[in-house]
Amino acid sequence: APWQLGGSAGARVVATLRSVIGFPWGGLAVGLSCMVPLVWAALAAVGAAWAMAPWQQLFADPQWPRAQMLSVGTGLSATALSWLVTAWLLSKSFPGPRWTRLVRSLPPLLAVPHAAFAIGLLFLISPSGWLLRLVSPWATGFSAPPPWLTSQDPWGIGLVAVLVFKEVPFLLWSAAAQLQRADVGQRWTRELQVAYSLGYSPSAAWWQVVWPQLWRRLWAPTLAVLAYSLTVVDMALVIGPTSPPTLSVLSWQWLVDADPATNAQGAAAAWWLALTVAICAGLVWLLQGPVARLGQSGGRRGRLNTAVDTAALPVVLWGLLAVYLTVMLALLVGSVSGVWAFPALLPQSLSWQGWASVLQSSGTVLTTVVLGLAAAATALPGRWPGWSWFPRVGMPGCASWSTCRCCYPPCCGCWVCTGSRWPGASTRRPQACGWHTAWPLCRMC
Repeated sequence: APWQLGGSAGARVVATLRSVIGFPWGGLAVGLSCMVPLVWAALAAVGAAWAMAPWQQLFADPQWPRAQMLSVGTGLSATALSWLVTAWLLSKSFPGPRWTRLVRSLPPLLAVPHAAFAIGLLFLISPSGWLLRLVSPWATGFSAPPPWLTSQDPWGIGLVAVLVFKEVPFLLWSAAAQLQRADVGQRWTRELQVAYSLGYSPSAAWWQVVWPQLWRRLWAPTLAVLAYSLTVVDMALVIGPTSPPTLSVLSWQWLVDADPATNAQGAAAAWWLALTVAICAGLVWLLQGPVARLGQSGGRRGRLNTAVDTAALPVVLWGLLAVYLTVMLALLVGSVSGVWAFPALLPQSLSWQGWASVLQSSGTVLTTVVLGLAAAATALPGRWPGWSWFPRVGMPGCASWSTCRCCYPPCCGCWVCTGSRWPGASTRRPQACGWHTAWPLCRMC
């Protein structure tokens, strides 16, 4: 393959890469190089944080209190709902063929861009959207869109709904990374079977046996969901509240302002958002114990699954898939619609003007594609062809190099993937892959 180098020159390059990556500071240098473009922005943000005028301007802004409450309310609500839906789906599907089918359906859901999903859902739930067109005028009597707050509502309900639809597949995928490990999934399956033999119902057994162990491995992805929900900008611009918007949107608007004072105010708002995320993350950390004990029943074995429990899971799963398919269909129809008066269900005419505008913006499209490919290629080096020459070094005990090469999280039994403590803080020496000689790079992965 063209990736596999040969000859003396290729051998020297390979030896150099082995020595650089195999050395801990080499991995640290590679990790830090990814942050070089952010240095100047970080320095500017630090400078704004030390000035008092931007903070005074921020706290004096009449939009700030409500924007802060909206950010915290929507962020915490979306995280809690996403977590609850994920836990319920896991309890009703794992283990068994339904769990396998659920995992297979996740990649296309994860591939839908956040902003695109928000726009598509807006096409569905807006006062002139497809859902109301479907029942108008024969059921509603509406011949014009009603003045309903079904999109960009002042409470952020639409934003919470979009976040939940997008974050549930992510949390399920994070759980799948743990449950599909042979040393974890099989052991938990055997423990569930023991609980069944003791008379526990499937639901009670899952909450008693699996959930306390799984939650310790899911709190980090939950923190990622929390941080994203508190600071999201693109989806909040599309479907979030507007008067005022969330604090993340306000911060973005101030940061792109040409006025230096307003720009500094945006930097102060960004620091305040970072503090908000840190406080909320601390609360999640403190709740680890109570959340892990959430399903403890004090010895009660629960009731056996009823027909309602059995039928609920397919309804929820098919409903989730139906929402994604409908959203993408709404985007497709909206992209070629011309005249489309309410309450017509389909456009009266088609137009390719939207696609023509996109093609005219070839520079923007090319930049997007290049950035996406570069990020994906950088994040998944283990998937590159010819990567077998990479140095297989690390702590003793790594028995699954093929899994590690695939970079399918968790790559091994390390502290990063299992959610254990920092290196050296655990009494059990973690198993590790070749990346662990440069553990900052493994952390970044």
